[in-house]
Amino acid sequence: MKYAVIGAGGMGTQYGVLLQEFAGKDVDFIDTWKPNVERIREQGGTYVSQDGRDRHLVPIDVYYPEEYEGDPDVWIVFLKQMQLEAVLKRCAPLFKEHQVVFSAMNGYGHFEILARYFDTSRIYGGTALIGASMYGPGDVNFTGDAHAKSMNMCAYDGHGADSDPTERTICGDFTAATLNPTIVDDFMGMCMAKIVFNSVLNTLCTMYQIRFGEFMRHPGARRMTEQLVDEAYTAAEHAGITLLGTRDSEVDTICHTAGVAHPLHYPSMYQDLTKGRPTEVDYINGYIARIGREHGYVCRLHEFVTEELHLAELAFSIHHPEYAKSSQR
Repeated sequence: MKYAVIGAGGMGTQYGVLLQEFAGKDVDFIDTWKPNVERIREQGGTYVSQDGRDRHLVPIDVYYPEEYEGDPDVWIVFLKQMQLEAVLKRCAPLFKEHQVVFSAMNGYGHFEILARYFDTSRIYGGTALIGASMYGPGDVNFTGDAHAKSMNMCAYDGHGADSDPTERTICGDFTAATLNPTIVDDFMGMCMAKIVFNSVLNTLCTMYQIRFGEFMRHPGARRMTEQLVDEAYTAAEHAGITLLGTRDSEVDTICHTAGVAHPLHYPSMYQDLTKGRPTEVDYINGYIARIGREHGYVCRLHEFVTEELHLAELAFSIHHPEYAKSSQR
């Protein structure tokens, strides 16, 4: 398998670099953020750190969509929800019928957009308990070692992996890359479980600009987690969605990830907030609130948290007006 990553940010770089370094795969990177592309080219690669240590240069090949001439077997897409449509339009001439696409972006809405460019039988979704952040263009930090990483993956149209050698091959490559994948058989249940996860840690840590581990130091952290998880599960039940795991297992996963596996991690939503960019809260807490209302259940906590995060965006822009002109990618 040859891979090409669309979006050379924190997560896209991590997937691509680990596939390149540990699985021995041929990986290209496509990005539209000019400072990132140009810095990587100047350096001859991207700098990679692990939990803030062992910073080293990893050679990678990066391209703008209009100049890429490769023909990968698998596209890996890691973009912000708000960027996706525009970037895919630029990449559309590169897509071919024999190719497949995998994405483990936060929130929900991206698979319907990907389905405009790929047949649904060739789309694979994932959810990743894997952390990464960017210090700046061409400078990425991975959080959590190989044993702390975990992810699920599933075919978008629900077909099983037993009849799909491509999915099994991708899973094998991800395993070699230390991403620790598990193939599951419930696409929507998988996605919704990760949205619930993000609706606690991403949103609350962003709002208060703290790391996962710092959130868990708060005596009320588990109780807050239980309340948000319970409301989200109830919304999913009203919508006829059965999540992977139970309320209790979801709470345990969130608390373990924050306090043990990735305590030093700042969520990607925090990274957007502190760079003056819009966050993805409408695709996470806002999505939970929307499916609840659509099925007769009002998610008062998630609706309130969504608005509170937007208030945090406004507050940051007031206190840091210097980001107003420099935040666009």
